[in-house]
Amino acid sequence: MFSIFNGKKAVQYIFFEMLPSFVLGLLVFISIILMFQVLRLTEFALVHGVALKTIGEIVGYVVISLLPVLFPMALLFSVLLTYGRLSQDSEIVAMKASGLAMGTLIIPALLLALIVGIVSAQTSFVIAPWGNRQFEVLFTRLANTKATAVIKEGTFAEGFFDMVVYANEVDSKNGKLRKVFIYDEKNGDVPLTVIAKEGSLLPDPERPGQEVLLRLQNGEIHRQAKTHTKISFDTYDVHFSEPDQYEERAKSPPSLTLEEVKNRLKQDFKDPEEHRIMQTELHKRWAISILCVVFSLIGVGLGTTTNRRAAKAGGMILCIGIIIFYWVLYVAAEGAARSGSLPVAIAIWAPNIIFGGIALQSLRKNWN
Repeated sequence: MFSIFNGKKAVQYIFFEMLPSFVLGLLVFISIILMFQVLRLTEFALVHGVALKTIGEIVGYVVISLLPVLFPMALLFSVLLTYGRLSQDSEIVAMKASGLAMGTLIIPALLLALIVGIVSAQTSFVIAPWGNRQFEVLFTRLANTKATAVIKEGTFAEGFFDMVVYANEVDSKNGKLRKVFIYDEKNGDVPLTVIAKEGSLLPDPERPGQEVLLRLQNGEIHRQAKTHTKISFDTYDVHFSEPDQYEERAKSPPSLTLEEVKNRLKQDFKDPEEHRIMQTELHKRWAISILCVVFSLIGVGLGTTTNRRAAKAGGMILCIGIIIFYWVLYVAAEGAARSGSLPVAIAIWAPNIIFGGIALQSLRKNWN
């Protein structure tokens, strides 16, 4: 009875030690992600005049869509930091000396991983797809209303009214473009290619985000059917129009809920690649959720073998290294799944299996 009581106290102690580190890790990784977006967001606000409220919505939707992958990362950070500190302060040794088995010391990490994994799964199944969808809708409206926020110098903009637009120079303040290239496939099998020396974007004030006029000057229109047709012009107006209901647009795979993915898989696919994409979405939603357990075991195994004086700095560096290694492997596996190089289930679950083996190997060293 005494050993059980001590075990319960130890589990509670370690569990509540991890909670602040988990919250801190979540905030750290959110901040890292936003750091990569800060220049673009600042440009939206200062150059393109996008309202701060809209920028706040963009940030919120991006964070929500990334929560399923942020949870395992924050959990690994928390477990590594906590168990590394306990090991560095010799508290793990003291607990083992008092009769506590290694299995008891793993319970807090597994308990937190179970809780975080359930939250991550629900987020991945429903909430993150919703956030990604809201981001798509908002960005489309922003793209069509603030066209120059999407049309970047020297970059092909593919999300502009379902056309590909390229400009060598962009004057965001005045809506002026120079050396413009447009590729339009709306006419089915006969695409149009429009090239012009310069152009002006003129949004319709009565239908903001729904209607934009691009007035081109000194250019050519090329049409390739059975024969090649070339038309030169001094002034040519391209009317970009968009349906009022953005929500009716087809969702991208990351914007589909788990139930919608399952329903899609019940349909007949003419394109095998589309079927593989849906299968990949199904498996990776579960794989990311199970990753919480895998990362918690790795954190315990590596944390209890870490005896660095700078435990916090060492834990953070180790955490970043593991995360980079995992996501490099994961991206390669997802690419193999989508291309058909490997069966989808094997490719998506391979990183979890590999890191699960690493976790078991690291725990074995500390079991006795």
